[in-house]
Amino acid sequence: MLEIKNISKCFNTGTENEAIIFNNFNLHVNKGECTGILGANGCGKSTLFNIISGVLTPEKGEIILNGKNINKLKENERARYIGRVHQNPSMGVSPSLTILENISLSNKKCQRFTLRRLIKKSRTEQYRELLSSLDLGLENKLDTEVKFLSGGQRQSLSLLMATLNNPELLLLDEHTAALDPKTSRLVMEKTQ
Repeated sequence: MLEIKNISKCFNTGTENEAIIFNNFNLHVNKGECTGILGANGCGKSTLFNIISGVLTPEKGEIILNGKNINKLKENERARYIGRVHQNPSMGVSPSLTILENISLSNKKCQRFTLRRLIKKSRTEQYRELLSSLDLGLENKLDTEVKFLSGGQRQSLSLLMATLNNPELLLLDEHTAALDPKTSRLVMEKTQ
């Protein structure tokens, strides 16, 4: 499913602050497999996710997803295949938009649309049901701006949005690190 071949990434090349993060790094993850990447702060875990999702470009190497080389795809093009939940609960959502607007945007990811047709009333009940499964009462707050939600509510919404279109690959970057124990358990249950 995911194959990373000979990835190399260096920051501040040629300076006294040069940092080689990856040098011919390889990784293979089979379809249906759940793989954890462990390491100390600053070792490159988030950098790896940024390379896979297209935020950063490696100096060399290939990223293969389901047999297709995605190196030349931009971040927004890769979003069609890759869902991602960041460590920071605010990174996966748009705080100034409502819950309904956030979900609607996520549902339209990688599709052409106008803001006028963003929200389809026919999908609202489906969104309520999805939110209800989080057991956080968000289904009754569709018109609430996300900036008024707790970190746990934002992260749960971010997870729901990342999986809404059944991505081929889901990247979870310490997605429970900023959460309280109860919400952390809830989010972990939803990601299994």
